Amino acid sequence: MGNGLSTKPLPTETLFTLPSPLPSWPAGKGFASGIIDLGGLEICQISKFTKIWATQEGGLDNLGASFFEPSSIPDGFLMLGCYSQPNNKPLSGWVVAAKDATNDPSNGALKPPIDYTLVWSSESLKIKQDGIGYIWLPTPPDGYKAIGHIVTVSPDKPALDRIRCVRSDFTESNENGPWIWGPAKDFNENVVNIYSSRPRNRGIEAMGVLTGTFVTQNNGVSLDLPCLKNANGNKNSMPNMDQVTALVKDYAPYIYYHPDEQYFPASVKWFFENGALLYKRGEESNPVKIDSTGSNLPQGGANDDAYWIDLPIDDAAKERVKKGDLSDAKGYLQVKPMFGGTFTDVVIWLFYPFNGPARAKVEFFNVPLGKIGQHVGDWEHVTLRISNFNGELKSVYFAQHSKGIWVDGPGLEFENGNRPVIYASLNGHASYPKQGLVLQGNGNIGIRNDSGKGKSVMDIASKFLVVDAEYLGSTEYVEPPWLNYARKWGPKISYNTDDELRKVEKVLPGKLKNVFENIVKSLPNEVLGEDGPTGPKGKDSWLGDERS
Repeated sequence: MGNGLSTKPLPTETLFTLPSPLPSWPAGKGFASGIIDLGGLEICQISKFTKIWATQEGGLDNLGASFFEPSSIPDGFLMLGCYSQPNNKPLSGWVVAAKDATNDPSNGALKPPIDYTLVWSSESLKIKQDGIGYIWLPTPPDGYKAIGHIVTVSPDKPALDRIRCVRSDFTESNENGPWIWGPAKDFNENVVNIYSSRPRNRGIEAMGVLTGTFVTQNNGVSLDLPCLKNANGNKNSMPNMDQVTALVKDYAPYIYYHPDEQYFPASVKWFFENGALLYKRGEESNPVKIDSTGSNLPQGGANDDAYWIDLPIDDAAKERVKKGDLSDAKGYLQVKPMFGGTFTDVVIWLFYPFNGPARAKVEFFNVPLGKIGQHVGDWEHVTLRISNFNGELKSVYFAQHSKGIWVDGPGLEFENGNRPVIYASLNGHASYPKQGLVLQGNGNIGIRNDSGKGKSVMDIASKFLVVDAEYLGSTEYVEPPWLNYARKWGPKISYNTDDELRKVEKVLPGKLKNVFENIVKSLPNEVLGEDGPTGPKGKDSWLGDERS
């Protein structure tokens, strides 16, 4: 029973669904079939739940968390663990259920536990809660591992047939994901904490599979609960090119630009055809015009400063090219398997010929930063993460300079069905899920990232080109030569950052000068514009997971 008097329903009591029903995807093999075979272990994704226990305090926004058991599990499939999420957002998660497909009765892929250990109970907590919650860890037989917890409202051990453990060769190591809940409103590692979990190794070659379950950390010690492993390769459930096209049409974002934006994206072809030049170290006085496809760019190699790209020499042409051409811009798509091929990441790369100057907020002062932040050749991206079980968009990654954030369905803004809205920041082109000001710094001092819904918008559905989908084979797409140019897309800066900072500091009160300088100098080079950026293949996320 609860001991609170609040009658206001919690956000998690509302089930999130995408604005529009999922379409019927084009025909294919394993994509969106509902079941993925990991090589003798079949799994499906369950998003219907029965609530077992909840607390109404602690955790994010001090609203508590809820704990669920999967329901409506298909015949033959069995639970691997319970699900938990914060109460500050609508119910939107899932867990996998599994079915033994090994045809090996003595050494099958799944076995029930032989016992349970009580990991934690809420009996001693003096907070609002729905009765007493108990979190149990299954004790697996030899050669098997527990994947998730069981949650009950009874001190009695659960029945052994409620859950299954997984044969060890179908598992890989996990790590803690985002924090779900702790009994205080602020994080405290010395008490119980509930986390989501994710494979430790993540990338296009990694075979770890997300399970959707949670992990318990007690007094700073996390339980070692693994993820699943795809022993069947990561290509069997990936979408074919017709399905990729349909996914992009259904989920292609709208990218809105700030009303004051002057520096827009352009296609790479437009950039080259409008006078971009290739420079070579030692031959700086003789730059070369770049072919429209980039065929005369050096291929492969490393980012060794031997070559770089720059704007046209003519001042008028330079200023025109800086501004880009939104009407000709393209979203360049990289399509890659994630989590052992159970998800598809559609990465949308955008090219901006120029990154505009940065601005700072210093307490009540808004300060232009002169040349700081300006650089040639700005590559930005957003990523759509799509379930290969049913083709549903699960989350979007918003790249923000050197890192970024994942936002799941309830935190997204949609237009025209299931198409998310992206807000590009003024001049810097970082992406955000909501318009407004995000300050990159500390307190009321930092670099401004302003975004707003201006009249300029890029509709990716009509402006995309698949440039990499390696799992499909090279006959399914055309990889442009510029994609394999590994050097810088812009020169190193020609100004001194300290000189620019001194100009800014002249307008600041004395006590703010040092604080401001320390914050600015702590920012990554990508924000300061001190080094020409590399292309998409030079980013860690090209082969790995996104940085958050």
